[in-house]
Amino acid sequence: MNSVSKQACVAIIAGEASGDQHGAKLVKAMLKKNPALFFCGIGGPALRQAGVRILVEASELTVVGITEVWSKIPVILKSMGTIKKLLKSLKPDLLILIDFPDFNLHVAAAAKKSGIPVLYYISPQIWAWRRGRVKRIGKLVDHMAVILPFEQPFYSEHNVAATFVGHPLLDSSLPTSEQVMAGGAEGQTTIGLVPGSRDNEILRHLPTMLATADILKEKLKHVIFIISHAPSVERKHIDTIVSEHPGRMAVEVISDGVEAVFERSDVIVAASGTVTLQAAIHGTPMVIIYKVSPLSFWVGRALVRVPNIGLVNLVAGEQLVPEFVQNGASPGNIASAVEDMLKDSDKLNHLKRQLFGLRDVLGGTGASDRVADIAFDMLKQ
Repeated sequence: MNSVSKQACVAIIAGEASGDQHGAKLVKAMLKKNPALFFCGIGGPALRQAGVRILVEASELTVVGITEVWSKIPVILKSMGTIKKLLKSLKPDLLILIDFPDFNLHVAAAAKKSGIPVLYYISPQIWAWRRGRVKRIGKLVDHMAVILPFEQPFYSEHNVAATFVGHPLLDSSLPTSEQVMAGGAEGQTTIGLVPGSRDNEILRHLPTMLATADILKEKLKHVIFIISHAPSVERKHIDTIVSEHPGRMAVEVISDGVEAVFERSDVIVAASGTVTLQAAIHGTPMVIIYKVSPLSFWVGRALVRVPNIGLVNLVAGEQLVPEFVQNGASPGNIASAVEDMLKDSDKLNHLKRQLFGLRDVLGGTGASDRVADIAFDMLKQ
């Protein structure tokens, strides 16, 4: 029997597509333990479907890079005001923040003033850049639920309460090792293009990926290309870029979820982000790319303190898959890396096994349930 008050109210904020998905799994896990809980906050379609009353759409807030944020300032400030009013008037019993640090840490400060306990799920990447934020997190956050194995020791070193809960991606339906090694259709090569989950990521990455496909089309026999369409992006945005591409090559756009792209692809070209880890646990070989504005890249290069940009490489502790950033992410470089992967089947299969092995490093299934337990412990207190 759950001892938490049936009237308990939980505010939850997920400002990005991946956070929306992970947050929805957490909400479902908590409602399974106590169906009477009331959830409200910021999120997208997944959180809404899970039963959260959405006050601000996450898609309105999402930006990438230093310079890109300026155009969003008015809506960000308005949304911040909405959430601060919610905290003051509704006084939720718990605030759950999911990633999205620049916004969420401001909200955490407001919650702290109102005496509302804060659970932060999915840590900002402070181990990569702007490490000084750990002091602020220690003052504003009551508990960190972290999803990467090296994050708990980092927080422990700075006297911040943290629990490694495993990665929520492992709670999804995943292929077996036999299915991963079976490969795709005989006599045909399928290359997946995964340009990102935000409009500006699509704009920066998809033209380069299509130009890469043009090169590979000339070099490889019986090759087809498929594009992942994230639900957070309007399909017409992708269709417009494809139609305006000078190569006018036939490509298929997949809107059934990125997992469908993993299952069909021999190799993918993916924008850096959570999707690279998602591809890894599906055993899908990849080439990682990333582009931002020149100013954002210059600032990031000065601040970033990790050897790789890809989460899959960071978790592995070595560069398992190639990475190309900014000017290095040229169609020629990317095409050469993909071609090198495909020409050696033994090497490709070894990479698949290495990627598949990251499941063990990421803590196994049950992340959402473990975070739910932490949340209920905080509600009881």
